[in-house]
Amino acid sequence: MSQDLSIDEIDDLQKKANNLKTKNFQEILEKLEELDPKKRVLWKEIYENALQDRSHAYMMFSVLVGICEKNTTEHAIHGRSISSYIEKMSKANDQIIRLAELIRKAEEDSEKIDPDEMFNQIQKGKH
Repeated sequence: MSQDLSIDEIDDLQKKANNLKTKNFQEILEKLEELDPKKRVLWKEIYENALQDRSHAYMMFSVLVGICEKNTTEHAIHGRSISSYIEKMSKANDQIIRLAELIRKAEEDSEKIDPDEMFNQIQKGKH
C-alpha cells in the first residue's frame, strides 16, 4: 500500500533534489575556466530560481489536479490556476534551456584557440 506524502515532505524532497541539481550545475560552471565569476554567480542564481519556481508550480499544480480529478465543478473553479502553473513550469524550463544554450556557447568560445595568444603564452613560458 502506498503512503501519500504531505506537502512538507514533498517540498523537502524537491529541495534535496534541487540542491543536487544545483551542485551538478555548479560543477559544469566551474569547468568553464574563462567564464567571468560574476556571470558564473548570476547563472547559478538563475538556475536555482528556475528550479525553485518549477518545483513550487509543480507542487501547486499537483494539489489542484488532485482536487479537480473527478469533480467538474472544482475543475471549473481551478482550471485557470492549473493552466497558470503549467505556464510557470514551462517558463522555468525555458530559462533552463536558455542557460544550457549560453553554457554551450561559452564552452565553444573557450575551446577556440587563438594561435597568436598560444604563441604569446609559449614565449612567456620561455622567459
